[in-house]
Parts: sequence; structure tokens; C-alpha cells
Amino acid sequence: MRNTSRSLAPAPPKPEDKALLRSVTNALAVLEAFSLERPELGVTELSQALGLGKSTVHRLLTSLSARGYVRKTLRTEKYCLGLKVFEIGSLVAGQLTLRESAAPYLQQLMTASRETVHLGVLAGWEVVYIDKIESTQALQIYSRIGRRAPLHATALGKALLAFLPDGEIDRFLRRRLKAHTPLTLTDPPRMRREIQRIRVAGYAVDNEEFEAGLKCIAAPLRDHTGAAVASMGVACPAVRLPEERLGSLVPLVREAARGASLALGFRGSRA
Repeated sequence: MRNTSRSLAPAPPKPEDKALLRSVTNALAVLEAFSLERPELGVTELSQALGLGKSTVHRLLTSLSARGYVRKTLRTEKYCLGLKVFEIGSLVAGQLTLRESAAPYLQQLMTASRETVHLGVLAGWEVVYIDKIESTQALQIYSRIGRRAPLHATALGKALLAFLPDGEIDRFLRRRLKAHTPLTLTDPPRMRREIQRIRVAGYAVDNEEFEAGLKCIAAPLRDHTGAAVASMGVACPAVRLPEERLGSLVPLVREAARGASLALGFRGSRA
């Protein structure tokens, strides 16, 4: 009978993996050794399974334990995964749930606007694009899922920035704001006025502030707590968004964002 059990030993490094940090690779191998079948592992078991010395495994476990990624059980004196792993996994699950909830409204917005639409979330002082639907029009803008962009220079970013707590906004505006185009807002007082406008109007505009020739409109998505957990918006070449068309696209963006907010549990009067 063939032995079909999976090997826990780290795979031999490929030539392109030479730049990887060995300590990081080993720490990840320790975490990946735990499974439903083997939820608890001791130093000796991990040493044998991973082909690492006991002292190395002990140091790795001590470091991972200090950060909450593993913990030592009182009953068996072995190790199991800690709550930190659950917390990080929950963040990923939350983003998947967010994408699923927002997907119909993202499609609705693309169909109504006939422009490329994006869904973004806050990541530090940047916005990360976690979903998109491309326009079917010949002239399109470049973007990709996973791309990061500055909060102060993009509609998706400003729609998130405007609804942060005041203390967080103060922290952000103490930073040096980079000018990406001649139209980027970098002056804190002007940025504060823009934030106030966004809060009142419920939407943000990028008027070629991140890339010349690109205009965007975005609105926040709120969850059951009322917090802005994401933003959704339309992006298109500036030639297709003159001032007179802006007024027709804003209601579409706000309607789609409100629908997605309601799907996320928001029950406030505005979204």
C-alpha cells in the first residue's frame, strides 16, 4: 500500500527562492504543520517532521507564542495554533464576505454607468482594490485587483478617509501628502474642506488627482456598525466625464453603495 500521508518537511528550495528568509520560511512551516488531524504538536514531533533541530524549533515556537500565533496547552505541554491565526484568517474571510455582498451592486453600477468599477478597502494609509468589473468600451483605464493607491488622491481613498474618526484624520494630515499630478490636494486645510464636503455629500471625486486623464467617483460602504468598511466607485477616462455627466453618475454610485451597505447590515438613514 502506498503511503499517501502528506510530508510536513519544507520542500527543497528552488533557485528563485534563494532570497527568501530562512527563519521566516521555517516559522511558516511550523504553522503549516498543524492540521485538523494533528491540532497539537510537541517540539520533538515538529523537529522530526520538519527536519529542523530541536533548539531551532523551540526558538521558533517561543517567537510565535510571543506574538500569539501559537500557544502551549496546559494539559499536554504541547503547542497548538493561537488566536492570532484566527484573527488574520477572519480578516481574509471578512474581505471574501464583503466582496460577495458587494458583487451584485458592483455589477449594477457597471451596467448602469458602462464604465469600469472598483471595490476598495483601507490598508494602512492606502486603499487596496479588492474587486473590479471592466467597462466594455474600447477606451479603458488600467487597473488591477490588489493594486494600492493613496487615500488623499483617489476617489475610493477619499471616500474611506472622510469617514475615519477625527483623530485618525488628524494623524493622516500630519503626514506629508505626495502630489501625484498638479491637481492633487496636498494642503491640509484644503484637504479638511474636501473631507467635510465628502461627509455632507456622501461621495468623493478624483479629478485627475492621481493620474492625468483619469477621473473617478466613489462612495463609502457601511456595515451594521455604521463604519465605512469599503468604498465603491466608477473610473473612466477624463474625456468621458465632463462636468455635465458627473451629475448623472453620482446618483448611480450612491445608489449602488447604499445597496451594498444594506447587504452588509447597515440600517442608517444614509449610506
